[in-house]
Amino acid sequence: MSVVLKINLKLDRSTDHPRAAERRLILPFGERSKSRLRAFLDNGEEAGLFLERGSVLRHGDLLLADDGRVVEVQAANETVSTVHTADGSMLARACYHLGNRHVALQIGAGWLRYQHDHVLDDMLRGFGLEVVVEQLPFEPEGGAYVAASQHTHPHTHQH
Repeated sequence: MSVVLKINLKLDRSTDHPRAAERRLILPFGERSKSRLRAFLDNGEEAGLFLERGSVLRHGDLLLADDGRVVEVQAANETVSTVHTADGSMLARACYHLGNRHVALQIGAGWLRYQHDHVLDDMLRGFGLEVVVEQLPFEPEGGAYVAASQHTHPHTHQH
């Protein structure tokens, strides 16, 4: 029987000052959204994640294993649909319709991305947008109800 590496702590770079990662955990978004998961590190070693309920792992997050090793999370390539447009109104319209369907979105300047779904692709093509299906990491927005402590972007205002 093999020993499963137990990972039960997500490190905070600002307070934990962790050392460099020794291993990588490469997962698609759906698996990075689970607080309990059996997975395999980049060296094939089996690991069990036992994180705080509601935890979402982001690309670059650091985890602490029960043996003291630091493991870095990497977003795996997955099948996504991406739309690029310079028309801000059209991009807002697309985001509105996808959000109305509770679709997780990754949004950038002039583009949006979601986990591939041919029905959604057809809807956006119906708006006159070009949809490209590709293999890329997916890092959707955290949503309106993400706790302030989980923000990953720098702030100039106070919470």
